[in-house]
Amino acid sequence: MTPEAEAYLAKAREDLEDAREILRIHLAKVAARSAYYAAFHAAEALIIERTGRVAKTHSGVRAAFARLWLNASQADRSAPTFLAHAYRLKEIGDYGVGQGALVTDDEAHEAVEGAAKFIASVSALLTRGPP
Repeated sequence: MTPEAEAYLAKAREDLEDAREILRIHLAKVAARSAYYAAFHAAEALIIERTGRVAKTHSGVRAAFARLWLNASQADRSAPTFLAHAYRLKEIGDYGVGQGALVTDDEAHEAVEGAAKFIASVSALLTRGPP
């Protein structure tokens, strides 16, 4: 694994630990945002490892990750789906207003656990090397 990909995975793990700490103090939307960024940085690790480039936008990361992930793991669509769902939670926390702009504690817990699985899956894929 390249040093750049390792650095992105390290950042992903830091964000995951932040999300867990934030969850303990019951700040659901902030925990969900940190969980998204944990997954986002793990996705960047795969992208930079496979392409040598870093995507410049959130949508670019999601698209590039989905393409690379599905090529490497054709049967498992859960990682790209999780990344998209976590982004929606981040959007709610960042931009949402009104009664519908709520991230529940349960959603935050699911996002943090999902991010942990996402990072583990990306790490395992990168450890195995290119398909």
